[in-house]
Amino acid sequence: MAAPLFTRGFIALSVAELGYFTAAGMALFALPLYVSGPLAGDEVAAGLAVGVFAISALVLRPFAGRLADSVGRRPLLLGGATVAAVCFALLPVSGTLASVLAVRLLAGLGEAAFIVAGFATLADLAPPERMGEALSYNSLGLYLGMALGPVLADALVREGGFAAVWVGAAGMAALAAAVASLVGETRVADTTLEEPHGFIHRPALGVLLGFLASLAAMGGFIAFVSLYATQLGLENASMGLFVFGGVVVLCRTVLARVPDRVPPLTLGAASLGAIAVGLTLAATVRHPAGLILGIVVMAVGAAFSTPAFFAATFATATSSERGVASATATAAIDLGLGIGPIALGLVASGWGIPWAFAAGGAIAALGAVWTLALRHRAGQRTVSSSS
Repeated sequence: MAAPLFTRGFIALSVAELGYFTAAGMALFALPLYVSGPLAGDEVAAGLAVGVFAISALVLRPFAGRLADSVGRRPLLLGGATVAAVCFALLPVSGTLASVLAVRLLAGLGEAAFIVAGFATLADLAPPERMGEALSYNSLGLYLGMALGPVLADALVREGGFAAVWVGAAGMAALAAAVASLVGETRVADTTLEEPHGFIHRPALGVLLGFLASLAAMGGFIAFVSLYATQLGLENASMGLFVFGGVVVLCRTVLARVPDRVPPLTLGAASLGAIAVGLTLAATVRHPAGLILGIVVMAVGAAFSTPAFFAATFATATSSERGVASATATAAIDLGLGIGPIALGLVASGWGIPWAFAAGGAIAALGAVWTLALRHRAGQRTVSSSS
């Protein structure tokens, strides 16, 4: 009989993450429009506003990982969500690009704490044989937030302007903190093992280069899909993110057990290939139907990317290393969601958003090749050791 997965702690963690990522989804939709509208910024400024939080999150992520392993997961969950709520509450009084960027840098602190603690908690709670399934269900909060957050933000902008969006996002983050308080402390001190040294989980670095490629491609897409939708004449600018999040949620729900049945690197390479194809379609078929088709294909790849690469990462870590492993893995999220919007924003500024999407597709394709090479190398090592 399979070990239980849907415990009270697992459910509370997933609901807290839904609240946190709904707030983040509201910001992903509203920030580019706010910067390019009331603040009169260009595509580069919009990409910077979306991605700059990753700088502080990346710097602080390793420290969050060590704290998660030494102090515990729960304090970081509560503190991270609270910092996020404060940052969203500050945005209504941030009337310049510089002040928005400063608030986003502060938001990186909350991001580092909440995400590292969340993944470490999940690894503690999930039965090892159901890790891929646990990652699939748990990450529904992320993609439901990305699907519902933009729709909620779009409605709030229409009714109360951007200030209403920021207040609403602050409320969602505060709700996440409240629900996270129901998650018990899951860290178990293992006195038989040495305290982990260093801030980076080196065994997973090769794997995480592939993950980084998927995130950079998706980060650029997320930053500019709403602007591109308006350029193509879509009346509802939030449609792109809604479709993306909806397809990912559908795949993660219906096919939740796939990551436990397919080797992680094989699944990761296939995911990157689908992301590359989807972005290429969105770049070349310059019509609303082409954009939606590209989003659907890319979302199928994105649905399996995180479970595949995180399963491969946690397979290299002991129980006392999960905080550091989580920090190293989520650092790829910071880099991808930071570098992607900023780098592709430069491309969009010079040549247009379709070329930015094409560049993102090329990054994903290179990541697929790298991941296939890792899989081949791992297979050779297995054959050598068995002989």
